Amino acid sequence: MAKKLYRSTTDRWVAGICGGIGEYLEIDPNVIRAIWVIVTVLTGFLPGIIIYILLWIILPEQGQARPVGAPPAEA
Repeated sequence: MAKKLYRSTTDRWVAGICGGIGEYLEIDPNVIRAIWVIVTVLTGFLPGIIIYILLWIILPEQGQARPVGAPPAEA
């Protein structure tokens, strides 16, 4: 089964982006967070913040994604 990138629901500070990337790459999410902060500071804040917001919008939360064509789950 192929790995999929999701926003983490268990290891999150804001939106679960760094937690999800850490789970996907099998790296401690705190390392991802530190790299993210360093890159964001070095690029003048705006690019890192925009990318984070875009990933927040684009990436589904873990457990929310469903196959294309599948009927929506009834609540």
